[in-house]
Amino acid sequence: MARLPIAVLISGRGSNLQALIDACAAPDFAARIVLVAANNADAFGLERARQAGIATAIVDHRGRSREAFEAALDQVLRQAGVELICLAGFMRLLTAGFVTRWADRILNIHPSLLPAFKGLHVHEQAIAAGVRFSGCTVHVVRPEMDAGPIIAQAAVPVLPEDTPETLAERVLAAEHRLYPLALKLIAEGRAMVEGERVRLAGAPAPASFLTNPLA
Repeated sequence: MARLPIAVLISGRGSNLQALIDACAAPDFAARIVLVAANNADAFGLERARQAGIATAIVDHRGRSREAFEAALDQVLRQAGVELICLAGFMRLLTAGFVTRWADRILNIHPSLLPAFKGLHVHEQAIAAGVRFSGCTVHVVRPEMDAGPIIAQAAVPVLPEDTPETLAERVLAAEHRLYPLALKLIAEGRAMVEGERVRLAGAPAPASFLTNPLA
């Protein structure tokens, strides 16, 4: 079975990276991580990759224009034979030019049920709004922030006693389940981008789920 070669871009600890590493370790998983790249040399996710025997690269954004940074990033991705990019805590906004060059081949995970609560301080936004459910979304990246066709979502309850920290912990656990599922759907060709929507065909598992806060 040909496995889709992917890169994971990170800036920090890489907990979602670890979920993807664990999923891709299965021999029948339809994707394999060929590169983990970071814009921060101190990102702990680089150590996670090294422990898993995955090639790493550091592409520092400091002292460079956005275009120069992305040109260097593009070069290392193409040299590694990458066909799909997964953003996992990558704290850089990509330009429209980069997104266009990798059109429909960049995935991101965001800790809300998009299109609600874009940007930063997501869990504070959810609690302030009084919503009963929040969650996470894996989507195909577009030049606009936190926008693009939705592949999969997971909902988690917002409890009356929640703080941003407790809600973030519950959402993160859902992220670790959702991102591998969304990648699997894409890698197996079961999720296909059609314009600004994703069509699911023969998915082996639901592309959304509700987590049990008591589980």
